[in-house]
Amino acid sequence: MFPTPLTSQTDTNNIFFHHSKITHEKRSVSLSQRGVFRGSTVWLTGLSGAGKSTIAFALEEYIINKGLPAYCLDGDNIRYGLNKNLGFSDVDRIENIRRISEVSKLFADAGVTCIVAFISPFEEDRKNARELHEVAGLPFIEVFVNTPMSVCEARDCKGLYRKARDGLIKGFTGIDAPYETPKNPDLTIDTSIVSIDQAVEMILSKLAERNVFPPTLIQPVHELFMNDQARKEALEQFSQMDKLNISQLDLEWVQVLSEGWATPLAGFMRETEYLQCLHFGCLMKGYIANHTIPIVLPCSTDDKQRLQSSSMIALCYDRKLVAVLKKPEFYEHRKEERCARTFGTTDVSHPYIKMIMDSGNWLIGGDLEVVERVCWNDGLDQFRLTPNQLRQRFRDLQADAVFAFQLRNPIHNGHSLLMQTTRNLLIERGFKNPVLLLHPLGGWTKEDDVPLHIRMAQHQAFLRDDQDDRLDRSRTVLAIFPSPMSYAGPTEVQWHAKARMVAGVNFYIVGRDPAGMPHPSNKSKDLYDPTHGAKVLTIAQGLNELQILPFKVAAYHRPSKMMTFYDPAKHDEFDLISGTRMRSIARSGLQPPDGFMVPSGWNVLAAYYQSIAA
Repeated sequence: MFPTPLTSQTDTNNIFFHHSKITHEKRSVSLSQRGVFRGSTVWLTGLSGAGKSTIAFALEEYIINKGLPAYCLDGDNIRYGLNKNLGFSDVDRIENIRRISEVSKLFADAGVTCIVAFISPFEEDRKNARELHEVAGLPFIEVFVNTPMSVCEARDCKGLYRKARDGLIKGFTGIDAPYETPKNPDLTIDTSIVSIDQAVEMILSKLAERNVFPPTLIQPVHELFMNDQARKEALEQFSQMDKLNISQLDLEWVQVLSEGWATPLAGFMRETEYLQCLHFGCLMKGYIANHTIPIVLPCSTDDKQRLQSSSMIALCYDRKLVAVLKKPEFYEHRKEERCARTFGTTDVSHPYIKMIMDSGNWLIGGDLEVVERVCWNDGLDQFRLTPNQLRQRFRDLQADAVFAFQLRNPIHNGHSLLMQTTRNLLIERGFKNPVLLLHPLGGWTKEDDVPLHIRMAQHQAFLRDDQDDRLDRSRTVLAIFPSPMSYAGPTEVQWHAKARMVAGVNFYIVGRDPAGMPHPSNKSKDLYDPTHGAKVLTIAQGLNELQILPFKVAAYHRPSKMMTFYDPAKHDEFDLISGTRMRSIARSGLQPPDGFMVPSGWNVLAAYYQSIAA
């Protein structure tokens, strides 16, 4: 163990160690970790400029964003306070590490993931830190950030190497003071060839190996596609499998699950997951993941009796194998309760509620393995980018912020104003390259909504013919969100936000009643308070990685003949053009006021409404 540091501290005859009455398990419950103790220390060692602090703070942010406790102890920061009385002699370096070893053990014992970023040049000191944790029964992960010295010196972000080379700093590790390379680290990372995100994932994987974190914490997108061998075997065994025919709505949910939008779900919800979603609005997978809309597979009583002894079920659509549901679990489909908790009403005039009430009396949960990506062959599949594809697109665009705007209606210039204002706001905050995800909903919608192919044609026309390029086409990604629309108000708004978060979105624009509809039995009023969607998102659990940007109302300003933000003090100058009125104008073949919508976009919309009116 560590040598005795100071003579004045060696007399321990009258000091007695008091053991806490709180067990690790009890402490974990108080930290909302459901009895799973996650206290541990990740110790990053390496030369100055290797990337220790950058990795440490990125790891801390990732864990915190998952709703779990973590704290970073950075070498420079600690020397500002706790160790400000220590210099850089060998004796002081040893004492520096001894103190931080004790402090990190206390953090870990408190149930926190403690992330230590210290050069810690001596092998014996690191060995002592490990032993200190092992004696206390606490996981200790030593990470050697083995970035070549030439790279560290080229970075020289603090200007220290240059000063050391010039003789202005004495005893600088790697120049005129030794760094003892770790003999047996738990993990080695070279930041000259590994990105920070990859480094964080490597450390999380190591922590998962030690049962500190669940594997589901690591994977930001959990796709459910079969590999080539599994696909070959499934197709060969298809004729012998028990089969269940699924609806188009079910197939849309298969697409959502398979592409990873519902991460961390591994398939259609089992009963425990369904109850967590219905009663708590989240999934508890070792961390809290927001999830408010049940993703379930209904079946009839006859199908339940036929399939309940099956270990796997082939899910078929249009006589074709779509997926295999493994280890199926059947439970009662309590439709009225599901509707009451999801929609706040059981009125069967609500279109999605009617589909639920008409569906089977049983639900099947299970692990889903999908044969291949769902394609609709409607000319729009190229816009159906998966979360992983979107993340790659954002990397290709070198985005330092991604903001999303979901819509299920045509774009008008008020929407454009809002998105343009959001981009400017992010630039004012210091972001250099914010990218817009324009993300219309592409699953099932009610009959009177504008069909997807019309909306996509209108969106493309808007982007193509916006002469002022207000949305900045070079930094806008137009893609389709494959989820069905539930019209569940603030409950559904959370699902829309969570799915975009999975796709790598950082900022989410939410507007007036984004998932609402008129009351099914009283069309003169809204089913949900139009402001509640935005309010709920700002307080919802499990959306820590997403910043919510509330929507300002834009309206047509008559004097300026353009869409501007509505000013109640000048109400008489504004024309609040509703969706109903917009559709009426389009059906009649009239033109909207100048400045309301890009003309080519309006022409797409007008042609559609005139065609159905005829």
